[in-house]
Amino acid sequence: MHHDFSLADFAIFYSPVFLNHDTGQIHPENAGRLTAIVSALKAAPWAEHLDWREPTPADQRPVDREIVAVHDPGYIEKIRQFAADGGGYWDGDTAVSRQSYEAARLAVSAWLDGVDYVLQTGHSAFALVRPPGHHAIRNSGMGFCLFSNAAIAAHYALQQPGIQRVALLDWDVHHGNGTQSLVEANAAIAYCSLHQFPAYPGTGRSTETGLHHNVLNLPMPPGSTSADYYKKFDQQAIPFLRAFNPDLLLISAGYDATAADPLASINLNPQDYATFTQFALRVTDKILFGLEGGYDYKALSQSVVATIGARLGLT
Repeated sequence: MHHDFSLADFAIFYSPVFLNHDTGQIHPENAGRLTAIVSALKAAPWAEHLDWREPTPADQRPVDREIVAVHDPGYIEKIRQFAADGGGYWDGDTAVSRQSYEAARLAVSAWLDGVDYVLQTGHSAFALVRPPGHHAIRNSGMGFCLFSNAAIAAHYALQQPGIQRVALLDWDVHHGNGTQSLVEANAAIAYCSLHQFPAYPGTGRSTETGLHHNVLNLPMPPGSTSADYYKKFDQQAIPFLRAFNPDLLLISAGYDATAADPLASINLNPQDYATFTQFALRVTDKILFGLEGGYDYKALSQSVVATIGARLGLT
């Protein structure tokens, strides 16, 4: 039977468990980010077309096996114990609470569920999770991140039937140093990042091209605008991703490049993410979005609404 694209086929993988990753009220990466996004999505004009799904509990699928495929087992055990002991600051800016380890495992599970959903239905999904992931490296969390959600999802996707190549697009304002470090040696994974430079974490120069020319970094100077980004997407990012011809596109969807964001100096507006999504659709329809950064509640939630609206064809 021919399946017409139904608007209801956009899944949001979300759980209140993600709110239990308690970073404290003054930490920019706090639970209010998710409650703001959830409220905005439920108020969107196309809200009835969203399929809200609880991620598979981490003990009901082999999440740990997928995490250990990417992260050092010693680090995984240390972060588990650190949370069990009550948490604290893992590094200068990465807060961990008693329930953070379980939230991080469930965030990985949500990304894996998202991969399954996109591959099984051909429609898109959004892993609405925290903690974020793209700064986490093999043997440590950093930059608000504990596990490298996107890299774990990419490696997992390659194990699925008929999947030969997976691409990652990272539009967070910070370079995904962790993602890059965990995929750049794999010729079956491409990574493309647009990010402010110079900025945290200091990586992501255009000279970093991966071991198989499978990495494209597009550093953006502070003050860059929508027009600057559109040009990079049109002339470099999308041609690179199309040439790679992925069977699945994972988007590290960070929304901290808006002018309102307190942690960076790029001047995008929320509606630009609708355009970025339309650019991404030139690569493939099979897209999984997963939340990374974005710290101004209003700009963040409007940006997520713009992204999903564009994927539904309703912006």
